[in-house]
Amino acid sequence: MARAIVFAIYTFLFYAGYTFAQGFPTKPVTLYSSAWPNDAADQYLRSFAPIASKYLGQPVIVDNKPGQAGMLNPAKMAETERADGHSLAPLPITAFRLPHLYRVSWDPTRDFTYVIGLVRYTIGVVVKSDSQFKDLDDLINFAKLNPGKLTYGTPVRGGTPHLAMAELGLKTGAKFNYVMIGGEGEAAKALIDGRIAALADLSMWGPLVDAGTFRLLVTFGEGRSRWNAPTARDMGIDVVSYSPFGIVGPKGMDPKVVKLLHDAFNRALDDADYAALLKRLDMVDWYKSSEDYADWAVDQFRFQRALIERTIGLGRN
Repeated sequence: MARAIVFAIYTFLFYAGYTFAQGFPTKPVTLYSSAWPNDAADQYLRSFAPIASKYLGQPVIVDNKPGQAGMLNPAKMAETERADGHSLAPLPITAFRLPHLYRVSWDPTRDFTYVIGLVRYTIGVVVKSDSQFKDLDDLINFAKLNPGKLTYGTPVRGGTPHLAMAELGLKTGAKFNYVMIGGEGEAAKALIDGRIAALADLSMWGPLVDAGTFRLLVTFGEGRSRWNAPTARDMGIDVVSYSPFGIVGPKGMDPKVVKLLHDAFNRALDDADYAALLKRLDMVDWYKSSEDYADWAVDQFRFQRALIERTIGLGRN
């Protein structure tokens, strides 16, 4: 009798979960982002959301509250939202770095359900078009001859551009003076105003390079961008750095719901409007299945600790 009752309960829970998954989603799906307004990630998400809505069958809404290097809203989502698939978040690369730098309330390997890997940024270094630095060699040589006098900025301490520049300094012997400037728009303004001599950032500088306001000295990808500036590797410097992100939910999500979300988002990646979005923002496809994304997250958490340790140093402030 007891065994029969247990079997009946198990059967009920299985089919209840199946029925829920089959009916999912039952309301709009929210992406809890913490990108700065109009930054590359914010522009991407607000354009991706309506494309994904076509394949998900419900509106996808972006709820943006900037802060904590892109982790304010994703962390809150993981801690407070139900794991029913209606609450998701874009997970920035800083999720795997901040726990090595500060005390945080979440663990990227335990507190999220990984749904799909999406995209990565083009990262580069720009100067004003009238700068004395005509190429990366000029920048490096100045910083070597004048240690600490060349000031550059990035929007986030511990962000990918910051770590790429720190590694560039380590591998060339250049001594840069780092300044953190919040938000990509404010960072670009700081370069225009002369508060910094160079800006290392995601490709939001693209329109200013196109307009002739900025000069692109180098990118840190594996291949050249559409501006054809040299990569660090082209110049004999072994620095390859990119900033991928995907979509996650709270831990404990039903695998059937995860699959439905993954499949809908994956179909969106083949949409013609999505291809135009990547081209407009100079982003690179970085698709990963749910399983591969989760495995990557575990490896990345270890990798980022080692990267931080050799570049800017570990800390728990």
